[in-house]
This record gives sequence, C-alpha cells and structure tokens, in this order.
Amino acid sequence: MSPRLAYLMVILGAALWGVTGLFVQNLYTFEFTPWEVVGIRLIFSAIIIFFFLFFTKRSLLYIQFRDLPFFVGTGIISIAFFNFFFFTVMDEANLSLAVVLLYTGPVFVTLISRFTFGEPFSLNKISALIVMLAGCSLAVGLFPFGQSSVGISTILFGIASGFFYALYSIFGKYVSGRYNTLTITAYSMFFGALFLLPTRQLWNKTQLFSEPAVIFNGIGLAIFATVGAYALYTFGLTYVESSRAAILSTVEPVVAIFIGVAVFRDILSLWQTLGVVLVLVSVLLTVKTRKGSHPPRVT
Repeated sequence: MSPRLAYLMVILGAALWGVTGLFVQNLYTFEFTPWEVVGIRLIFSAIIIFFFLFFTKRSLLYIQFRDLPFFVGTGIISIAFFNFFFFTVMDEANLSLAVVLLYTGPVFVTLISRFTFGEPFSLNKISALIVMLAGCSLAVGLFPFGQSSVGISTILFGIASGFFYALYSIFGKYVSGRYNTLTITAYSMFFGALFLLPTRQLWNKTQLFSEPAVIFNGIGLAIFATVGAYALYTFGLTYVESSRAAILSTVEPVVAIFIGVAVFRDILSLWQTLGVVLVLVSVLLTVKTRKGSHPPRVT
C-alpha cells in the first residue's frame, strides 16, 4: 500500500470518529450515564462485527492465545477507559472541548513509541506536538489569560482520555501486522464489551431500548463511529508509524467541532477557535515529509 493511501485510511477513520458526539449526545437525552453509553457503544459494536464475520469470513475470528493480552489492552485498557473519560468531559463541558482535550493523546503516543518501537523524534513531529499542545491550551482557556472556564477535574479527565486513547495505537501496533483489521477491531470491542457488561448493568434499563431513537443512535454509534472508524484506522496503522498516525487522526476535531457548533450550538471564543486551528496545523506538519521519504511499513 502506498503511504498516501495509508494516510487516507487513518484520516477517514478519524473523520468517522468525529461523528461520535452526535450519537452520544442524543443518547444522553434518555438519561444514560457516560459509563452506560460506553457500554452501549462496545456491546452494539461487538455484536455487529461478530455477526458480520461469522456469516462472511469466519476464519478472521481465529486468534492465537498468546495475543490475548494485546486485545485486552486495546479493548479494556484503551477503548473502555478512553471512552469513559471522553464521554464524561462531553457531558460536563461540551463536545468541541472534549474532542480538543482528547488530542493530548499524540503526546503520549510519541513519547511511548520512542521507547517502545524506537520511532525517532523528527523535527516535524516535535513541531507538530508543540503546535498541538499550544492549540489545546488555547482551546481550554489556559492561555493567554490563564483563566479557564473549564474545571480542573474536567481538564484532567480530558488528559486521561488522551492517555488511554494513545494506548490503542501502542497495543494495536503489536498485532496490526499479524491480523486482519476486522479481527483486531472485533476482539477489541469484544473484550471491552465483556468488561463493561457486568460493571454497568444495562439490563436495568431494558425499557429504554424499546425506544426507536435509542436503537438508531446505538446502531449508528456502533457502525459508523466505532466499527468503521476503528477498522480504517487500524488498517492504516499497519503502514504508518504509531506517532504519525495518532497526530494524523487530529482531523477528527474538524468533523466533531463542526457538529458541536452546528448541531449542539457550542460556542467557541476567538482564542478557542485559534486553538482549534493550531491543532489542525499540527496535522499538516505531520504529513509533510521530505521528497522520497516514506514511513516504514510494519510487518
């Protein structure tokens, strides 16, 4: 696969992640908690992708026992917890700020990848991270006046969402060269759902699942913002460095903030808007490579 196509896969996956808030905010109107919405997302996604693979290509459901810890990592340690913190910030603040805070994640990916995979700190990566951090700081109001309207706990939850989000790229890198992207996505969702099911007793709210809007938003959250997004992102991750893929995925704020402003009437100040722009500039710095140089393919 060409580097450009791999970049496109990562970007498309991130764009689908951007519609997450649309379905989540609608589920909140039925008084689901953030942890319950995470459960809905993972359980619906696991059911859909396992049924799809069972009836289309059953061989993709086979995995080696030795790789189970990595799927536990992507499904429980990463997906379950990053979603919980992300959805909580979305509930306490708004969709736009939740997404921007989530993108402290590339900082963690780049640092961990340096020591785990030996990925070098290029000038473009360092510049992209600095610009992204500046953008996030402006978006939450830490700069230029140091008076943030967002509570400290909300900011910490946002950083936590970024940290656990980053771990998906790290755990996923270990298995991305050995399994089909649908296999990785399926077992990530399965272990996440297995963990969420007993911890969040959704069966106590079975009456809400008779509402067509709940089913519609649950399925939409699963198909578009989860299964499709993770499959595309993980596929691209096979051919793109973890840190580069993580920063590329910051195109998600374009979609998410547009939805936040256009649909949910989120209001961003001039400084916050500048912060969002800086986050997007970090994407351009990431994809800018020297002529003839390409990210290494992982096998």
